[in-house]
Amino acid sequence: MERRAEAPPPQGLDFTVENVEKALHQLYYDPNIENKNLAQKWLMQAQVSPQAWHFSWLLLHMDKVPEIQYFGASALHIKISRYWNDIPADQYESLKSQLFTHITRFASGSKIVLTRLCVALASLALSMMPEAWPCAVADMVRMFQAEDSNVDGRARCLALLELLTVLPEEFQTSRLPQYRKGQVRSVLAQECGSVFPLLEQLLQQQDSPGFIKQKVLKCFSSWVQLEIPLMDCENLIQAAFTSLQDPELFDTAVEAVVNAISQPDAQRYVNTLLKLIPPVLGLQEQLRQAVQSGDMETSHGICRIAVALGENHSRALLDQVEHWQSFLALVNMIMFCTGIPGHYPVNETTSSLTLTFWYTLQDDILSFEPDKQAVYQQVYRPVYFQLVDVLLHKAQFPSDEEYGFWSSDEKEQFRIYRVDISDTLMYVYEMLGAELLSSLYDKLGRLLTNTEQPSTWQHTEALLYGFQSIAETIDVNYSDVVPGLIGLIPRISISNVQLADTVMFTIGSLSEWLADHPVMINNVLPLVLQALGNPELSISSVSTLKKICRECKYDLPPYAANIVAVSQEVLMKQIHKTSQCMWLMQALGFLLSALQVEEILKNLHSLITPYIQQLEKLADETPNPSNRLAIIHILGLLSNLFTTLDISHHDDDHESTEVKKLPVQQGPNPSVCAIFEKSVKTLLDDFAPMVPQLCEMLGQMYSTIPQVSAIELTRQLVHIFAHEPAHFPPIKALFLLVTSVTLTLFQQGPRDHPDIVDSFMQLLAQALKRKPDLFLCSNLDVKAVFQCGVLSLKFPEAPTVKASCGFFTELLPRCGEIAPVGQVVHENGKALLQAVLEGIGGQASRSLMDHFAEILFALNKHCFSLLSVWIKEAMQQDGFPSARVTPEQKENFSQQILSRERVNKRRVKEMVKEFTLLCRGLHGTEYTADY
Repeated sequence: MERRAEAPPPQGLDFTVENVEKALHQLYYDPNIENKNLAQKWLMQAQVSPQAWHFSWLLLHMDKVPEIQYFGASALHIKISRYWNDIPADQYESLKSQLFTHITRFASGSKIVLTRLCVALASLALSMMPEAWPCAVADMVRMFQAEDSNVDGRARCLALLELLTVLPEEFQTSRLPQYRKGQVRSVLAQECGSVFPLLEQLLQQQDSPGFIKQKVLKCFSSWVQLEIPLMDCENLIQAAFTSLQDPELFDTAVEAVVNAISQPDAQRYVNTLLKLIPPVLGLQEQLRQAVQSGDMETSHGICRIAVALGENHSRALLDQVEHWQSFLALVNMIMFCTGIPGHYPVNETTSSLTLTFWYTLQDDILSFEPDKQAVYQQVYRPVYFQLVDVLLHKAQFPSDEEYGFWSSDEKEQFRIYRVDISDTLMYVYEMLGAELLSSLYDKLGRLLTNTEQPSTWQHTEALLYGFQSIAETIDVNYSDVVPGLIGLIPRISISNVQLADTVMFTIGSLSEWLADHPVMINNVLPLVLQALGNPELSISSVSTLKKICRECKYDLPPYAANIVAVSQEVLMKQIHKTSQCMWLMQALGFLLSALQVEEILKNLHSLITPYIQQLEKLADETPNPSNRLAIIHILGLLSNLFTTLDISHHDDDHESTEVKKLPVQQGPNPSVCAIFEKSVKTLLDDFAPMVPQLCEMLGQMYSTIPQVSAIELTRQLVHIFAHEPAHFPPIKALFLLVTSVTLTLFQQGPRDHPDIVDSFMQLLAQALKRKPDLFLCSNLDVKAVFQCGVLSLKFPEAPTVKASCGFFTELLPRCGEIAPVGQVVHENGKALLQAVLEGIGGQASRSLMDHFAEILFALNKHCFSLLSVWIKEAMQQDGFPSARVTPEQKENFSQQILSRERVNKRRVKEMVKEFTLLCRGLHGTEYTADY
């Protein structure tokens, strides 16, 4: 194709060969992205146009370039697959003949065009079989085997193989109705009798070149996914096993064997499965050689085959008791793959494939009745103990020197791999029980007490990691080895960050056990406090201290002073990242909650005073990005402290009713609000004395700069305190102030603040739900609020529209009981209905239709007589709510909405969904399949 830029094709341009070619030039070579997009849009319209039947064949002329030919072939496929019902039955044969002719012609031409033509013929065959084309596959084979002097024999063979390969693939993605799919699948399964002998012949021929055999294996791989009986595939599977010895065919042969073995129906053919075990075991020598030579691709492929057989059919093979030894040999082969030498993912990528097999095998063994299960446990418990050893060996870190050369991506993959091993160990505990913990403890004990053969830190770390994996999820409170483990931990010589991390996480996993055995806390707490000062152990040490403070807080008072002192020191030194500082404050909140009130106040004074002083200093400075971040950080620390500081169990009333008036500036407002929001949620009624001052401060903040965080906190206060007479006046004043400021924002233009509008609508809904009396206030402009809600329904942001719908579904039921609301709905309800119908008509996302239906349901229930008039008037407008719906369809929808079914919310939602599809021109199209 010559490179030239074309003007954008007009939307009204005829779909001719010349215009299609111009548009394709533009799509491929025009540097202007807008022109490319216009061309693509026009070409998509061309492909589905009636003229496509004409220009497609012309685009396939041999003098055209491949890009043009490909478009022609694709257009044919789209017309056949999507618009089959448009093709008269008397044209089936000529269409079939033309496709065969072009495939033969392109057998020696462009491969991408050949494949597309094959896909088109495959689609035609699937639509015609079995009635209109009863022996489609056999005819294809016969047609291409016929002598044709114009086409090279190998080219014809490749074209046939391509056609046979895409046929099952096209079936998998076809749009055939479900009843037809079952019918066609059955026909294709029978037709494999015409395909498999040909494939066997081509694989067995000595003179078949490698690329033909590769195509044969791909074709077989495609057909087995049609659930062909496994016994019918036996010969080809054996041939594929033979092909594994050929490096050129290895990858394709692996794919074929794995697909054949993995089909769900295969487990019915137990005898065939048993025949497959010897050839799989026969690959062990090839596997060992691949491992020795570092051939990761070969070891990976052989492992995939062994795992496919074991994982998919372990239950069926376990049931064959007389063949238990051959299956055990397969299990041991998979064990070799699990323990394949080298570090994942640098030296090997195979071992991770096997982990799911061990889950499956365990589930199948434990699903047997008790007697049979006992027999298998006797055989497989030693195997699973061996698996634990193998997994812990694979979980070991490489040497420090080697690990230093790993990329960050390799380190992350190794971390995820260790998590997978951890999950497997936790699962295996169900099979091995307490004996597994005893085994790990004995090994760790021998390792730490053997002075003659000092162990590597990697070995110690892996054993601890195994312990931690189990203790994190399994209740080890009754284990008799945990006391010994707690005693061993201080003996570990920690000379490495990874080992220290695992020691910390292990202690953290035992925090619940420590809560039941507080006498042992002193054995490990010093280690944790010491680790707090090491920034490299930041995550593990802080998270472990947090767990201990949460689980053991009532046993920590003797250590509280030390914990607070060390924590304060590391906080002041700023050696931890922000998130770990927040965790540390949460830990201190848990710790202080268990102390006497006097001790709490004393510790809070020493803990908070430095931060209050910093805040005062920062508040006096001119606002800038640096001090803004500092203020946010300090407020975050205080917020996290308040999240976990719970003194509700204390009888003493030592509450302070003074709210520190924090500096109001643009940046920190969300953080200030976060402190109080978490405090309100934690303290609930105990927060009551601070409500008036908090309302006053919130009002100041929101008046200065409206922000979502202030509305969210106002909503919390309305939810918790608005129903209490003592707190109603300050909350009412705050609600009115927030509403007034937000209404002003609407007058200035709310489109730049969809998040504020969203939160404001949620606040209004909460007020109506918890304290409808707020809408009786003379200072509240209910009409303006209503109009803002209607405007919000037209926002493009789905969350904002959803919140607005929520407001109206709370407001409409109050028409009768709140006079101002009733009056506003009576006067302005038509505008609400208009906005709802516009949304249904296509202005809003289809995902919001249930929420619009809720408003219609509420209007129906509480304003039926008004709705009857409004909907009739609205629907009389031409082109409303969509130009795509007819007057009859609009009338039908109106009658449905007002019918007796209006009391059924589910039916109203269905009516709205049906009508919105009509409005959008989508009714009956593929886009509505899951709608």
